[in-house]
Amino acid sequence: MGTAATAGQQEKISLLKVLGPVHVWALGVGIVLVGEYMGWNFSVAKGGAYGSLIACWVIGLLYTCVAMIDSEVTSTVAAAGGQYTQAKHIIGPLMAFNVGLYLVMAYTMLEAADALVVGDLLKAVAAQYGADLDPRPFVVLTIAFLAWLNYRGVFMTLTVNFVITAFAFIAILVLFFNASGLVDGQSVLLHRDLLVDLPYGWIGVLASLQFGMWYYLGIEGTCQAAEEVRSAGRSIPMGTMGGMMTLLIAASLTWYICTGIIPWEYLGQATTPLYDAARLMGSVELEVMLFIGTMFAAIASANGCINDASRAWFSMSRDRYMPHWFGAVHPRYRTPYRSILFLIPIAVSFAFTGLLDQVITFSILSGLLGYTFMSFNIVRFRRLWPLGSIERGYVHPYHPIPCIVLGVLCSATYFATYLGYGTSLLSIMAFYILVSIWFVVRRYPFVKRGEQFTMPWPRPKGY
Repeated sequence: MGTAATAGQQEKISLLKVLGPVHVWALGVGIVLVGEYMGWNFSVAKGGAYGSLIACWVIGLLYTCVAMIDSEVTSTVAAAGGQYTQAKHIIGPLMAFNVGLYLVMAYTMLEAADALVVGDLLKAVAAQYGADLDPRPFVVLTIAFLAWLNYRGVFMTLTVNFVITAFAFIAILVLFFNASGLVDGQSVLLHRDLLVDLPYGWIGVLASLQFGMWYYLGIEGTCQAAEEVRSAGRSIPMGTMGGMMTLLIAASLTWYICTGIIPWEYLGQATTPLYDAARLMGSVELEVMLFIGTMFAAIASANGCINDASRAWFSMSRDRYMPHWFGAVHPRYRTPYRSILFLIPIAVSFAFTGLLDQVITFSILSGLLGYTFMSFNIVRFRRLWPLGSIERGYVHPYHPIPCIVLGVLCSATYFATYLGYGTSLLSIMAFYILVSIWFVVRRYPFVKRGEQFTMPWPRPKGY
């Protein structure tokens, strides 16, 4: 009797509602800002400097649509799991399973890329002083420390994220003010000499869309905090849309600084372009600040990715889409601790490959599949529960224009990815088809359909 009562009591333990708009901003921007410090510049190699700028703004429009759509649905479906929970309520189990995997894979591989950046940056700095540093221990240490932080509680995790993300954003502003001459009146930017026409034509611009996603990839992760915010209708839209505006500013400034200091042929291959730009300016203070900013951006991103991937895995396990054992909540820290621990070796194994561009590509493709789902999801959501039928925390304007734009831009980005990474695109598509078959044949019998719908909504229109 005592054991049964204890088990029943543990089953009722839930996640804490302790977060506000600032924490949502820290989660979204924290995951993404590393894209301003590295990764985005691979778009320069594809389409040149101007091609990268076009990709920055076009993909910025894509993510603005994502943020608007996500803010409406998530402020209404306020539960952990984000897009997975939306798919479960609005479309069905098979789509929910796939969307949940998209989230776990996108964030886990992004986490691996972040840890790689930390290790590679430390190795590069050590090489300046004649030392040969093995980056792998720092990769493991970074992931292990951040997993421990997430294990101990979401409030502390995202408070730390806010502090280090804010520093990384301020570092970009400081570099911009110094490079453009707004501090001492002497600009070091050489856009007139370094900028050239599109080196590969418009096909290069199209190809650059793939890595243009790195400017913003992960902002949709704010949805994973829906069950832990004090007011979903206020915090999710404010944190997500505020984060998107922050990223648009940071992305534009980053492009402006780097293309004015580094020739595009070298910029397209750089591992840490903002740090390299600071080094070329010859200021020790700026170099140190951008070194810290790059480290903080990568750490904040990995920290947020652990938070989001574990919430998605936890939500799937709680609904028995994955083994129910992973759906446990820590009785003291109120975190999905088993999901956090389970994903650590997966992230480490991806990071140990050392293939930064491949890891980024797999993360981008998993995210892109999730964005494609959103364009269909919002149409069905509005059709089943029209405006006025249920209470919404936020209503995105101009429907259905954002979902149409999102669908068109996703299609263009698939083609862009195929141009440079066709094998990776086909491989990951095959992977998701195979796991879908596995889910239908092996896992679906464990799913309790009657317990899936948890929102207090009226019967959908037409049912």
